[in-house]
Amino acid sequence: MRKQFKDTATDLAAKDDKLVVILGDISHFLFRDFQEKYPQRFFNMGICEGTLVSVAAGLSAQGFHPFVHTIAPFITERSLEQIKVDLGYNQFSANILSTGASFDYAWDGATHHCYTDLAILRLIPGMEVLQPGSRKELDTLLRSQYNNGKPTYFRLSDNGHTLDVPVSFGKGNILKDRGAAVTVMTAGPILGNVMEACADLDVNIVYFTTIKPIDKELIARFKHTRILVIHDAFGLYEAICEVPNISVSYHGLPDRYSVCYGTVHDMRRLIGLDPASIKKLVGDVQGKHVLQR
Repeated sequence: MRKQFKDTATDLAAKDDKLVVILGDISHFLFRDFQEKYPQRFFNMGICEGTLVSVAAGLSAQGFHPFVHTIAPFITERSLEQIKVDLGYNQFSANILSTGASFDYAWDGATHHCYTDLAILRLIPGMEVLQPGSRKELDTLLRSQYNNGKPTYFRLSDNGHTLDVPVSFGKGNILKDRGAAVTVMTAGPILGNVMEACADLDVNIVYFTTIKPIDKELIARFKHTRILVIHDAFGLYEAICEVPNISVSYHGLPDRYSVCYGTVHDMRRLIGLDPASIKKLVGDVQGKHVLQR
C-alpha cells in the first residue's frame, strides 16, 4: 500500500498545491519523485515522531493538507499526546498514514508490532479512523478524505488482500449474506484469510474499511445473528460493541505479547488467524449456536 500512497499523493499534489508530505525517515526513497517535483512540499524530518505530528498541526493551521508517514507504533502510540492535543483538541486537519501494523515488521520483534492504534485513535473526539485492506481501497479512501477538515488515520499494510471490494467512507460491505445464524465481521488485510476460511461455511460476512465512524446501521441489520469479530487488532470489536442489543464475541489478538520472530504469516498462524484456524473456529461457533437454539 505504500506505493499506492505515493502514487495517490503525487497525483493529488499536481492538482492541490497545499498538499505536503512529512516523513519520519521511512519511505523517503519511495518518495524521491515527489521530492523532485515538489521540493518545497516534502520534509523528511527523521526519527522524531511527535514532532512530525506537531509540524503537521502547524501546517494545517496555515491551510495546508499534511500527510504524515512512518512506522505504525511510533506515529500512533508514541505520538498519542501530540495527536490528541495538537490535532484533536485544536480540530486541525491532517492525514496520518502508518505502515507496519499489525505484524508487517514481525522480523523486528514486538517493539515493531502495533495492536492498539485503531483502538486508541478512535477515542479522540473528531478523529476519523480507516483501515483499507488493499491498494485500491486506499486510493479511494485517500482521495475522498484527505482534505476533509478532520484529523484522519489511515492504517496501511504491505500485506493487503487481493479481493476487489468497492468501498466508500463510513460504509461497511456485505460480502456474503446467506441468512445464516452466524455473522463474521472483519476489517483490513485479514479479509483474505477470512474469505478463504469461510468459503464453504454457512455464515454471513461483513467487511469494514472505516472503523470510525463505524457503520452502525449495517451492524444492526445482523443483530438477530451471533456476531463473531475476527480481526488482527483492537478497535473494530470495540466499535461494533457500541451498537446495542447485539450478541458479539472477538477472536484475534491474545492477551499476551507475541514475542517470536518471523513473517506476518508466521504470526497469524501463531495466534490462530491463519485460514485453517479461522475455519475451525467459525465451524465450532456455528455448531454451538445450532445446539443452543
